[in-house]
Amino acid sequence: MRGFERTSNLLTSRIRKAGESRGFAVTRLLTHWEEIAGPDVAGTARPVEVSYGRDGGFGATLVLLTTGANAPILEMQKEMIRDRVNATYGYAAISRIRITQTAPTGFSEGQAQFARPAPQPERGADPKTIARARKSAEGVRDESLRLALEALAQNVLSRRNDPAE
Repeated sequence: MRGFERTSNLLTSRIRKAGESRGFAVTRLLTHWEEIAGPDVAGTARPVEVSYGRDGGFGATLVLLTTGANAPILEMQKEMIRDRVNATYGYAAISRIRITQTAPTGFSEGQAQFARPAPQPERGADPKTIARARKSAEGVRDESLRLALEALAQNVLSRRNDPAE
């Protein structure tokens, strides 16, 4: 290839290979887990494996990893989770959900981090640049889109004002 290549293109085959080794034929379940399961479920559990029965029957088992205190809550939400996951696949790919428990601290393999780290605030951002970025996106009603546009505007405006260039 000539020039630069997108990082996602470089990593797609590696992500697919790692996902397939755990039974994930569609890596979207791993990469978009929060959107699929919802923020409450994604904050307490994550998918770790999809296993298929030896008899070759239709439907697989999705294994979710969670802490012990959240297991009973997830147990009651199994049907909702299964419906959402199957909607992602487009057919009834998952027939069962199994919940595996781990300790939040302890052995290195059993330590599970479910919450995303909080985004770090921009250090040294100029207040005038922040104000201009907010003003440029103030008409947008969708909160997540507005925040994304503000961040983009801050990057563009700070790049223009960079004295090093």
